[in-house]
Amino acid sequence: MKNSLFFLAAFLVATPSLKADIHHTISASASLTTTAAATQATRVGSSFSISGTGVDTAIGDNAGQLSAGTITSGIYSPGTVVSTQNASGGESFSFSSTYLQGDVVPTSALTTGASPNFSDVISTAAGSAGDAAATLTSAQAVGLTAGGPGSQVVGQIISEIKITD
Repeated sequence: MKNSLFFLAAFLVATPSLKADIHHTISASASLTTTAAATQATRVGSSFSISGTGVDTAIGDNAGQLSAGTITSGIYSPGTVVSTQNASGGESFSFSSTYLQGDVVPTSALTTGASPNFSDVISTAAGSAGDAAATLTSAQAVGLTAGGPGSQVVGQIISEIKITD
């Protein structure tokens, strides 16, 4: 009997022990998003350019005086533009003048939902959930139904197995 206990004790001490943990996680989620109404507006400023070849150009009068022009409601008006030909007797010349009238500066803040009277405006309507739906089952099946314009439906199931020692 002592020999049996000795061999049993020796066997238990000599046998390596094994340990392993197994973790299994299943998570399911769904999300529905719709876009909000938005407006982006950029005010365009006034610009003026003048150039010439074979001519003298000035903004003002013929005496070489410059005119600052006027600014009314944020819109620049360059004043009088004068050009005098330098050529004497049949020589060529060219003259170019460009003016871009900018947007009027608003005098008050906009109300919610209103768009400013600017040259560069981008507006997006609000999204609609419509018939959007998501179904997640215990059998790990995902069913998605599209919604209205500007909506997004996402469904996911994550199955994770982690074995550690």
